[in-house]
Order: sequence, then structure tokens, then C-alpha cells
Amino acid sequence: MADPAKAAPMRAYMKSDIPFLGAQKPDRVRALRPVFRDHVLSDRECWEATVRALWDGAQFREERYAASDLAQARPYQAWSSELSSLPLYDHMIVTGAWWDHVDDVAIRLVGRVLRAHPERTAPTIRAWARDPDRWRRRTAVICQVGSGEDTDVELLRECVLANTGDPDFFLRKGIGWALRQHARVDPEWVRTFVGIHGDRLSPLSRREALKHVAHA
Repeated sequence: MADPAKAAPMRAYMKSDIPFLGAQKPDRVRALRPVFRDHVLSDRECWEATVRALWDGAQFREERYAASDLAQARPYQAWSSELSSLPLYDHMIVTGAWWDHVDDVAIRLVGRVLRAHPERTAPTIRAWARDPDRWRRRTAVICQVGSGEDTDVELLRECVLANTGDPDFFLRKGIGWALRQHARVDPEWVRTFVGIHGDRLSPLSRREALKHVAHA
């Protein structure tokens, strides 16, 4: 599965502090499938401890990808959707501190908890939207990507507006991405939002938000 010839370019592209094995996602998924199937974790505590051990003990970036894959795995969907899993995801976001880790955790794990427990999770998302850590803020902005009609538009509005003044590329790109994805469900809402708040959005965010929205 490891390919040393790919490892260095992958590390350079991702600007990673830790090395890569050179295993691309399809190969990683194939390798992990029988491992997850043959070694089912017995309880929630074991599941979280294993995810944390893989994450914190990673010597290669692919091991952190494997931790995320384990956190999302189908046998553990009930546990991964629990509100009590948010501290684990927060740890992964803050220590991962780069878009590949953060986006996966934000959308596939934090978003899962938010959809399962919207009223109880929203206060945490609102707090993250104003946190000094830019990766918590990006998580707050993008965690509803893929939520479709279950998107809490007021929460999306609040998280976006809390970050429109930040010059950080990843926040500006995340704002545009979140709005562009919601436009697939409700283009009129996004058009109206940009019409009202367009002067607060960066050109990048505005352009991305309206990428697939027909102008009236």
C-alpha cells in the first residue's frame, strides 16, 4: 500500500509536519476495510480510545486519516453521533490544524452530531464561530455542508457573518463553499444573503457563493 515515490510529493502538497507513507485514499480504504470488519470495537469507550490512540500516536499522516475513517465507520454511527463525541472532534480539529483533517471531521463528524442533536449542538457551533482558533471557526462555517434541507440557515448565517471580516484564506474559501453548497438546495436564500451582505463578503467568498446561482 505504501509508495515511497508518492510520499514526498504528498507531504509537500499538504505541507505536512509528519511524513506520508504514500498511500492514496482508494488504497487506504481497501486496506482498512477488512481491519475494521474483523476487529469490531466492543463499546463506546473502546471506540473513542482507539480513535484517540491512532490520532495522537500517528507517525504518518495516513494513520490520522485512518483515525478519522474509524470514527466515521458504520458500526459506530450511533456513538459518533452523540453529543459527548464533540470533545474528541474538537481535539482532532485543533491538533489536526490543516484543511484535510479539519474538513473531514467538520463535515462528516461534527455535522453528524449537529443533525442528530441540533438544539444542543448549536451553542457549541456558535461559540466555535467566534473562537480564536481559525480551524474551529472554519468548522463552524462548513459543518453543515452536505446537510441539504436539514441545514439550519440561521446558524449558517450567524457563523458566516461572524467571520466575514477575517482575511484568512481558509475562512474566506470556507464561507464561499458553505454558501455554494447551500445554493444547491435553496439558491434564492443564497442570492438574497449575498445581496444583503455582499459588501461584507470577500470577493473570493462572494464569487464562490454565487458560482452556480443564476442571476435574476
